[in-house]
This record gives sequence, C-alpha cells and structure tokens, in this order.
Amino acid sequence: MKDNLKINEKFAGEVLAKVTRGDLVESLHLGHLIVLNADGSTYLSKGSPELPIYPRSAIKSLQAAAMLKAGLIAKDDELAIICASHSGSQNHIDLVTKMLTSRDISISQLKNAVDKPLGEKEKIAWGDKAPSQLAQNCSGKHAGMLITCQQNGWDMNTYLDLNHPLQVAIKNEIEVLAGEKVSSVSVDGCGAPLFAISLIGLARAISDLVKSEDDLYQQIVSACTKYPELVAGDGRLTTRMMQAVPGLFMKEGAEGVQVCALRDGKVIAIKIIDGSWRPVAPIIMEIFSRWGVEMPDESVKIYGGGSVIGEVIANI
Repeated sequence: MKDNLKINEKFAGEVLAKVTRGDLVESLHLGHLIVLNADGSTYLSKGSPELPIYPRSAIKSLQAAAMLKAGLIAKDDELAIICASHSGSQNHIDLVTKMLTSRDISISQLKNAVDKPLGEKEKIAWGDKAPSQLAQNCSGKHAGMLITCQQNGWDMNTYLDLNHPLQVAIKNEIEVLAGEKVSSVSVDGCGAPLFAISLIGLARAISDLVKSEDDLYQQIVSACTKYPELVAGDGRLTTRMMQAVPGLFMKEGAEGVQVCALRDGKVIAIKIIDGSWRPVAPIIMEIFSRWGVEMPDESVKIYGGGSVIGEVIANI
C-alpha cells in the first residue's frame, strides 16, 4: 500500500497553476512540466517528466514523419491536417474528403471512431446530425494512414493493427526521435495504436523535429506553421498561438498534454494531471515572458457575475 501511495504521489506531479477567487486560492492544477533550451539542456523541470505518459494527439507530427519516410506524398495543406486535431469545420471535412476521393480511396475505408466535431462552434452547427468519421478530429491522420498504405501496397483494411507495417514504422519513428523505447501500448480515442513515452521524450522529439535540417521534418514544420487553422481550428489556442508567434510549432493532446517549440528548438512540454487545458496558456505565457517572446494576452480570468475576481496563475 505504501509503495502504491508513493507511486501515486509521484504521478500527481507538482502544482503548476493556482486558481484564485478573491483573496483565496480556490483550485490547483498539478502536473509535469519540462522545458528545454535550444541545445537540449534542461531550462526548467517540475513534477516527474521522466514518467511515461500517453502523449495522445501531441504526437501526430511524429506519426506523420513515419508516413513520409514510408513514401507518403502529400501537399502542405494535406500534411497539416494529417498532423491535426481539427475542429470539424466544413473546410476540414472537405479537405479530408478530397484527400481520399482524389486518390480513389473510399471514405468507408476509414477506421477511426465516429464523433461530432471537436470545435464548440462546429459542434453547435452540426446540430442533431449523426456523428461521423469525417467529423472526428483525427480523420486527417487516418486519411494519411490510408494513403500511405495505398502508396506502399500495404493492406488497407488492417492499417490499425499493431503489427501492420505502418504502425511498426510509426513506433520506430517515435522511439528514434524520443531517444527512448516505448514503455506501454494502448489504443487512442480514434482507434489508432497509442505509444507511451516520457514527457521528456516528447519534448526531445519535438525539439529535434523543428531543429532538424532534414527536408522531411522541415516539410512537416512548414506545413503546420503555414496552415495553423488546419492543425486545430478557428478560435482554438493552438491555432491562435501559431498565428501570433512567428515560427511557433504547437500541438495539443487529450488529457491535458501540450507541446510547443520555437524555431531554434526551445520547447515546452506539459502534462496536466486532471486532464484540463485551462492552465496551459498561463504556463506558456510565463515561460515565454522569461524568454522575451512576445505573445498575445492569453490569461485566463475567473469571473464573479460579470466582473473579474480572480485568474489562473502559473506556479513555476
């Protein structure tokens, strides 16, 4: 029992943000944080970033890298939505549809879960329509997987199987860039295999991706920074930040995972234990302020009635 308690306490991490209401701290956000300098050395570490996590969609750029290495040929907008957790706007759905139909791949061959759009406005506009695979935020990634299989002559019905050549290639690419072995395997919300690495490994991988002079990696970074509205969607933090900060590469993942990297390889990787994204922007704002990086005001205010009576404050 004591050993389990110690493991749980370590997993909980440290307080990364405080939520104030009036004169009191009302809530705390605990988690893990690793910030690397451009040369890969540690700038800041909180919690236990060496512990394994499921990076969720924050790792889509690494999945895309494996697809490109396997021979995927895609235009920049297509590559951006392959790396995306898109909001499910009509533009997003149309692009994924075109990616498939222009290559004579049936939409019915998608194996991702069905869902309504991820974006709040998009979900409201969707209304009472049934959820679909195209609207689900990972449909771009799955379209990229199908296209990669088609271009390699791999079986397209089993592309989500762990021993499929595509998933073997993805696992290998993650391990190469993260500089560590995958420690656990599960299934992501979309249905694709999910590989656990440490938060440090995730930070190292994204830093190496943006710094690399390899044309393949630069194609990914260029596509995402060129089309930030495809990587997330209108009004979402990832898109707003990438539009506002030149050269910023940024990607969120479910359950409170966020990674962002500057052109020179400085990188921030965050895992919020309660799965919330609420403290992410204040944490990034604090680190960018220390680095002298200008960004828009993304502070999170706490309201009482119509008045601001508190805020979310980074505790780093």
